[in-house]
Amino acid sequence: MWRRYLISAIVLWLAAVTPASAFIAYVSNEKSNTVSVIDTDKWVVTKTIKVGQRPRGIEFTRDGKFVLVAVGDDDKIEVIDAASQRVVDSLPSGPDPELFAQDAAGKFLYVANENDNTVSIVDLEKRVRVGDIQVGVEPEGMTLSPDGKILINTSETTNMAHFIDTATRQIVANVLVDARPRFAEFKHDSSELWVSSEIGGTVSIIDPVKRVITGKISFNIPGLRREAIQPVGIGITRDGKTGFIALGPANRVAVVDATSHAVTKYLLVGQRVWHMAFTPDEKYLLVTNGVSNDVSVIDVSAQKVIKTIQVGELPWGITFAQP
Repeated sequence: MWRRYLISAIVLWLAAVTPASAFIAYVSNEKSNTVSVIDTDKWVVTKTIKVGQRPRGIEFTRDGKFVLVAVGDDDKIEVIDAASQRVVDSLPSGPDPELFAQDAAGKFLYVANENDNTVSIVDLEKRVRVGDIQVGVEPEGMTLSPDGKILINTSETTNMAHFIDTATRQIVANVLVDARPRFAEFKHDSSELWVSSEIGGTVSIIDPVKRVITGKISFNIPGLRREAIQPVGIGITRDGKTGFIALGPANRVAVVDATSHAVTKYLLVGQRVWHMAFTPDEKYLLVTNGVSNDVSVIDVSAQKVIKTIQVGELPWGITFAQP
């Protein structure tokens, strides 16, 4: 009898200390033309996948079966099978695709093509390009409003956030922001749109209904010149309380009170921090560091860096499958 109780106790203990499942991250390495696969249980790279030339934007499909990666110098989106971890197909895009966004149903993919100033629309089921939207010069940042009705594209040289109606596929508003906007992110309740301006050194807070700037987040790191602080990637917690902003060659991630928009902390990470992604349970935030060729792991609640993982050359984007 005692053995039965002992076995039961061990099983319960193992269930308490063992993760239900390890989350898997995929990192695009722009210079080595690879994608690194990271096991977040062991915090190690488990596989390196060879892809096309200059991979940057990367994201899981909505069903979690495939990983899409924009290979800019090959002018296409490659498709990685998440089960076999092999490239199995490709999707069309315009010249030099960089970032992209999917609708909630996983039917359409919207791709920013840096070299021809368009956003391409790709039917994911048919795997064909079904349209193009003319936007500003050097389009990059891409995100959809939580209700899926508005697509946001940022154009680096035009210095605008373009509001695109997904039903009509027409630009319905343009908001001028600071120099070289790189990334856009909605709060999950749709109350705000954040747009990072790399050269301007700010993050603009935009009212998505009125489509006007209501405030700006600026940064000040003692010992660093202002021009070295270059905001790029943005992550906002689901509760809308905390924002994280990658500051490029400043080698820091800014922690921001997302209500007051005040910077509360700077976290020292690797060199030239670029993009980021939360684990699906939002316990950790992983950020890519392009020059040091690694990924920093941030404990979200403790707001501290706990781990560094070596990946390929010039890591750029990162994604997780959502449960």
